[in-house]
Amino acid sequence: MIGAMVNRGRRGFLERSTKRFQENAERAGPSAAASYSLIGAILMLGGIGYLVDRWCGTSHWFLLAGLVLGLIVGFYQLARTVWRK
Repeated sequence: MIGAMVNRGRRGFLERSTKRFQENAERAGPSAAASYSLIGAILMLGGIGYLVDRWCGTSHWFLLAGLVLGLIVGFYQLARTVWRK
């Protein structure tokens, strides 16, 4: 009898914990996506700048421009997500 009550208590705790975890993950989703887009924009545009530098045989000006443009685009996406709330 006592063992059954303990099992029900554990199951209730796990159900509540799982529900709270899912709610927190759903609320954090847009912020996580915005942070991933920030990192992705920097890496993608920086990589394109690097490839253009190698193709043209120039110094690292296109890489620098790609990184700056990636920062601008990424922070724009982050700001849109934050201000939407």
